Amino acid sequence: MSFRPRVLLAVLLALAACKESPPPPPQPVATRPAEPPRRYFGGTPDGKLHVYFFDVGQGDAALIVSPDGYTALVDTGPASAAEHLVNRLPELLTQRLDLVVLTHPHSDHHGALEPVLKRVGARQLLEPQLGATPKAYDALLGAVASQGVEFISPSPSPATPNALQRLPLGAGVSLTVLWPRAPTEPLLDVPEAALEANSVILRLTYGDTAVLFMADAHARTVDHLLARNAPMQATLLKVAAHGTEGPTTAAFLSAVGPRAAVISAGEGNLIGAPAPAMLEQLEATGAQVFRTDLHGEVQVVSDGKTLVVTPQRLSAGVPEDTRYSYPGLGTPMPRVAALAGDSRRATGRSGTRDGASKQPTGKMYTLSLDDPPDEGAPPSRAGSRARSEASDSGAVKVGTYVGSVRSDVFHRPTCRNVVKIKSSNLVTFSSREEASRGRRPARDCNP
Repeated sequence: MSFRPRVLLAVLLALAACKESPPPPPQPVATRPAEPPRRYFGGTPDGKLHVYFFDVGQGDAALIVSPDGYTALVDTGPASAAEHLVNRLPELLTQRLDLVVLTHPHSDHHGALEPVLKRVGARQLLEPQLGATPKAYDALLGAVASQGVEFISPSPSPATPNALQRLPLGAGVSLTVLWPRAPTEPLLDVPEAALEANSVILRLTYGDTAVLFMADAHARTVDHLLARNAPMQATLLKVAAHGTEGPTTAAFLSAVGPRAAVISAGEGNLIGAPAPAMLEQLEATGAQVFRTDLHGEVQVVSDGKTLVVTPQRLSAGVPEDTRYSYPGLGTPMPRVAALAGDSRRATGRSGTRDGASKQPTGKMYTLSLDDPPDEGAPPSRAGSRARSEASDSGAVKVGTYVGSVRSDVFHRPTCRNVVKIKSSNLVTFSSREEASRGRRPARDCNP
């Protein structure tokens, strides 16, 4: 081919190449939509221990906030509780949770975990690490691990295998794992209830007060803890298994000695919780019962000496600012009978026995505990009220109002609880205005 045709061919090829369409632009790389920033609205630490037993229906969920501001969420309730918890928790937190405890692999204890972690986050998670767990539970743990949450074990430290595992929550507060303790102690072999029998059992202590979390413990769990003399004494008991009959035995309650008890149960639940027989066991000990199905969220505050319980809902006729105060473990707890004419009980069922007056159902048995007993005073027997022979406060004639240096309430001299105040603790006020400075009216007579 001559030079000229070759040049012409090259020009034609170049023109054809110029007419080809340019390559398409590269597709943008798919990116995960940015999550909205987490927001928290909780207050600064106040130097007191707070526990919130949430009303999550038929399930368990409780938040611990230590005096230094460390936080632990014990269970997250069923999936139906997610909307409530993702709104309630940010009101109480100042940052992500320090610890989440899943006591065992039942959905009424972990159902809301994913939305809760998405909303508030968590640094660590403790769960019992059992075998033969549901596939859905295993998948849930895998999803949590992918978010960077650190998993920790309830097992004792290999360096001190005989010591109890303690979870740090700041100065003065101890959150101790009582069970399970594998491999130091083998898991309980209960074929029909292996998950419940090996639930994580926790004891929270601050100063002279304690809260015992029994999760869904089985009767075998309780028997084992009693046999090994585990430290279970508590000011407040979180009742096992939503108050079903079985684990909360008389021997167990004798070892715990609770002043108050919280039962987390859903209204009209299908398992009939709490069981009437179990409620009678609690009533026999003198413990005051708070139920989330009746009283809603139950808030607990401890200064290390006294534990104060505030239910969200109160029985009819009870003043809306009512709080229930219980002395620490070192103070003898008097057994106080129901007040004359008081028709409120914790049993939630009606009936008569030995001529007793009928009681309406679903009400709370309340005690008057404005003035804790004096140190060294012996506990009174059921059906009576302690009266100190050393007290002459029943004959007070000076001042219009009286109070005790060991209490934050004031009375009229004729109020029934005044007789329990020792003369050495008695203070008088010339007017109600003077008495109400830093004190509140006592519930025994609303002066």
